[in-house]
Amino acid sequence: MHWLLHHFRARTIWAAYVCINCFVTVALLSILAVITRTPFVFPSVGPTAYLLFFSPQAPASRPRHAILGHGIGILCGYGAFMLASLAGPVHGIRETGWPTVIAAALSLALTGAGMVLLRVSHPPAGATTLIVSLGLLTKPFHLLMVEIAVVLLVAQAFCINRLAGLPYPLWETE
Repeated sequence: MHWLLHHFRARTIWAAYVCINCFVTVALLSILAVITRTPFVFPSVGPTAYLLFFSPQAPASRPRHAILGHGIGILCGYGAFMLASLAGPVHGIRETGWPTVIAAALSLALTGAGMVLLRVSHPPAGATTLIVSLGLLTKPFHLLMVEIAVVLLVAQAFCINRLAGLPYPLWETE
């Protein structure tokens, strides 16, 4: 990466780096999703991949933040979905009713508070919590697969960023 940056325009190299690595990581997760027939690709994996390659040294891109952020989002989303389901069916984006409003608002509020309390900052986790709370993914096995997908994405980013010579952390406590 350093050699390329000395011989070509930095913006061009960085754009190619982000483009290639987002493609490779999402393609690998997509292949895994096809083979296993489980949700290894979901909407918030895109912004997570972008962050991990566009700004790998940013706090939101660190493995701890990505993995714990999505985990918090999954738990809060599922809790809000279950709680709101007691008041009636949560229809997600298809047909909005009060249970859906409660699930969406509560999941994002709890996810935000949970990330603040645990000193975790990963904005794409806000999308994950909405995906779950709106009922788009609610089977516990699928929720586990979503978190495994995040771990795999972070592992790919760790390997790729380190191979590129970037000081991408393994795990940081804060």
